[in-house]
Amino acid sequence: MSAPVEVVFERRGAGAPLVLLHGIGHHWAAWSPVLDRLAEAHDVIAVDLPGFGRSPVPAAGLPADMPGLVAGIVELFAALGLDRPHVAGNSLGGAIALELAAAGAVSSATALSPAGFCTPRELRWALTVLTLHRNAARLPEPVLRSLFAAPALRALALGMILARPNRMALAEALADARALREARAFRAVARAGRGYAFAGAPTVPVTIAWGTRDRILPYRQAALARTRLPAARHLDLTGCGHVPMHDDPELVASVILGTTGARAA
Repeated sequence: MSAPVEVVFERRGAGAPLVLLHGIGHHWAAWSPVLDRLAEAHDVIAVDLPGFGRSPVPAAGLPADMPGLVAGIVELFAALGLDRPHVAGNSLGGAIALELAAAGAVSSATALSPAGFCTPRELRWALTVLTLHRNAARLPEPVLRSLFAAPALRALALGMILARPNRMALAEALADARALREARAFRAVARAGRGYAFAGAPTVPVTIAWGTRDRILPYRQAALARTRLPAARHLDLTGCGHVPMHDDPELVASVILGTTGARAA
């Protein structure tokens, strides 16, 4: 990741830069429900991580571990002319956000249901569920369209990821399925992350917020996060699942803005 042209991103708004990082198998559009609200206060850059969404796999290959992935994001900051931006991430992106904070590379970090606070068994569970979803995303698109168009079936298909799946538009559900199906880096990143646990000590403002109905990285993991990072702000995202941006956009936006210290116009 040596230049911004190698990474696809959506940029909106003005103000202090805020970089948004998605989870494994997702894409920048995961942040769509909160983008405009955040852009009232920030220059928001929502990124397709390398090998996900429309970002290609780097010519030199994917990083083999979390330090390599974090180094690549720092390179992206430099390429975009960003000096210690604020950052927010979900799941894998939340873990990256915390690592960036521990490295002193950002001004603040908001982590939504971040990876790095689970047991090996819990991590295997999360990766198994996401892999099953990826396999299901390979169904023919007309089948997926019919599945997501029926509220009861959509709840069944997306209920492991979202607490309120019927708040997601049909087009968004289909786009997420395509992103998961076509995620070229999925296997490599999953393999590299099997032994990962967060052990850093950030010195910048950090918020860790967990969906109380998260079924991928369950809410009980928030207790370990509180133990490891006692100086952070810890919040519950009541009634939200693993990807809370769709479940409660207003709550998620307010949590992020509370961390950055900005106020929407």
